[in-house]
Amino acid sequence: MEYKKLGKSGLEISELCLGSMSFGIPERGNTPWSLNEEKSRPIIKKAFELGINFFSTANMYSDGTSEEILGRALKDFARRDEVVIATKVFVPMRKGPNAMGLSRKAIVTEVDNSLRRLGTDYIDLYQIHRWDPNTPIEETMEALHDLVKAGKVRYIGASSMSAWQFAKAQHVAERNGWTRFISMENRLNLLYREEEREMLPFCKDDGVGVTPYLPFAAGRLTRDWNEQTARSENDQVAKALFTKTEEADRKVAERVAEVAADRGIPRAQVALAWLLQKEEVTAPIIGATKISHLEDAVSALSVKLTSEEIKSLEELYVPHVLV
Repeated sequence: MEYKKLGKSGLEISELCLGSMSFGIPERGNTPWSLNEEKSRPIIKKAFELGINFFSTANMYSDGTSEEILGRALKDFARRDEVVIATKVFVPMRKGPNAMGLSRKAIVTEVDNSLRRLGTDYIDLYQIHRWDPNTPIEETMEALHDLVKAGKVRYIGASSMSAWQFAKAQHVAERNGWTRFISMENRLNLLYREEEREMLPFCKDDGVGVTPYLPFAAGRLTRDWNEQTARSENDQVAKALFTKTEEADRKVAERVAEVAADRGIPRAQVALAWLLQKEEVTAPIIGATKISHLEDAVSALSVKLTSEEIKSLEELYVPHVLV
């Protein structure tokens, strides 16, 4: 495992990040396929043993229980200064006014809740989960800056928005002398490459680290197209993302299978190797529900695709609606 600086910051992270959406109490939240604490802990421990020091979660994953499980596991398996913990804020955690979004009130409330659930005094990377059209970006950026100055947060990042929105946030922070985002957590994989048009070039120019999620397109790049899993049957969000381009996406997935078969390696390694070869990408966020998923991901670090293979994987892509 090698370690990289995240954007222009001095923060060093492993070249793979373990995402924690799959960890949590299945009966809480909207991820019924998630693993309970007993099943999650061995995967978190193995990730640390493999050299992964970067762990990403969100306050809304499994109604906060993802943060709780991750926090307790990391406290048992590692020293706090050995790991980089990232979490996110935006999605409502309760009903009623001021329950969601990026207002000062919501941010200050939710960071304290995340700190309590994670069982830590500070969050290494605090990210806005989505853009909030109902709150002035000046209010959001100043509130995040104040968290950094208060010592509750070390760095800030963003996730899933248009490039113009991200650029506006960075400009507002710079103009006012506030803390700028060092990272962008966006959706990027062989089935969704719209980020290549504007977001990736902007991040490269602005010195922002890129930590893509869904590198396997919610499993669609790792198995036969019609094969069903607990997640594929219940993940309504993922279904909605790929429904309109199913035929084109199927061809890309089949091409991944062909390259993997020629090399004699799992499809997941091919899909991840494609991401890792992109110069803008710092550390893909991988989800794992089995130890073998982690081992495949780490093995992908040594897979170097040829230019012919990359062309073969990319040539069947068709434009997708921007999400």
